[in-house]
Amino acid sequence: MLNTFGSVFRLTSFGESHGNGIGGVIDGCPSGLELDMDFIQAELDKRKPGSTQAGLAGTNRKEADKVQFLSGVYEGKTTGTSLAFFVENTNQKSQDYSQMVNSYRPGHGDRTYDEKYGFRDPRGGGRASARETVARVVGGAVAQLYLKNVGINVIAYTEALDGIYAKDFGEIDLEQCEKRMFFAPNDAVIPHWQKRIEEVRKDLDTLGGVVSIEAHGVPAGLGEPVFQKLDAYLSYALMGVGAVKAVEIGAGTKAARSRGSQNNDAMYYDGGKLYYRSNNAGGIEGGISNGQPILLKASVKPIPSVAKEQKTVSRQGENITLSIGGRHDICAIPRIVPVLKAMTAIALTDMFLLQKRMGMEKRETVF
Repeated sequence: MLNTFGSVFRLTSFGESHGNGIGGVIDGCPSGLELDMDFIQAELDKRKPGSTQAGLAGTNRKEADKVQFLSGVYEGKTTGTSLAFFVENTNQKSQDYSQMVNSYRPGHGDRTYDEKYGFRDPRGGGRASARETVARVVGGAVAQLYLKNVGINVIAYTEALDGIYAKDFGEIDLEQCEKRMFFAPNDAVIPHWQKRIEEVRKDLDTLGGVVSIEAHGVPAGLGEPVFQKLDAYLSYALMGVGAVKAVEIGAGTKAARSRGSQNNDAMYYDGGKLYYRSNNAGGIEGGISNGQPILLKASVKPIPSVAKEQKTVSRQGENITLSIGGRHDICAIPRIVPVLKAMTAIALTDMFLLQKRMGMEKRETVF
């Protein structure tokens, strides 16, 4: 099983939803980076069950999610060696999954795990569980601390839930989005999302949505022109998060409905500095960052664990019906938002360090 992401800045994760805990090892982190533990814990708190941002969409499972660093830190700074960390699981209810031992849950990896390994851990999905993303958030928090030192800031917010778009209810305010319920980009949309979640919960169902991620201050020159294009690498990073089914860069699918003259981002000079008149490219041209903000969108599917009866099959080849119990989110959003932010930060840190290793000078950022 491949458990590592990255080439220079590398995150390896381990652990299962109902095991002793979730952990990881970060290799390639430069020495001398001050580890702001309050910031790292705050990022974890945004993802954990029962967070203030989760609202009615979250699970009833309660975990403290306190991270402990085991190596690679001395007097609060990284040493350049492997950063190992661990987060204990304290609130598992494995008995909730007893009926899953011989049943394949629709929308999960149960059957495909059996096909690949011939054996699986049915408790919460094992490695396929969203709880594994704890490690990604820790790794992403460390990456964000590095990026801040080089002038790069990553922000993520919920653009839509179940087809209800925040932009239809007022101006977008990114400064406060990570403090609001659902990571909403304005206050006006929150009651509409709450109402829809209540309706879906009563119907014993789940829902999906769209998350936007932006990276500001990214210099021109990151990424490769053929393989390991920056847009391809970021897409790979986001698609590696379980519930994500599509990724868009810049104008995304709208580009397929526009003309070249409309989709191209016109350029001009002012005071000897290059500017763009639009950002349909999402900050990436020819696989390489152009200095504009990186604009990403991830489409998140509904949680497959639904209380409604569904038709499925057993491992013994029987046709059965299944109603999934246990404690589950109504929607992966908003708890997936800090995860997608983290994976974006890890990918950008990896690309930045790769560029640095190649001896390429940092390009001037274009605004």
